[in-house]
Amino acid sequence: IWHHWKKPERKRKNLIRLGVDNGMAYAWSRSRMGGWAIAQSPILGTTITVERLLKRGYIPLAEMYNQMHYSLTTSSNTLFSMV
Repeated sequence: IWHHWKKPERKRKNLIRLGVDNGMAYAWSRSRMGGWAIAQSPILGTTITVERLLKRGYIPLAEMYNQMHYSLTTSSNTLFSMV
């Protein structure tokens, strides 16, 4: 999400829209940290929360894995049937 905003002006506007005050939004939008560092920082930890991601339709990786694992282990169509 951070990389999709691309320009500092867009980042600042989106941070303000997410509830960050103007001064912090300006400072955070001009950060030179990489994507991984931003994801671990309070910048995105306080604005783009797990609840917001779920609300927008993002599926947690662990949940997707559990669904796929369950469907693969319970299906009768296996490549190598047990003898």
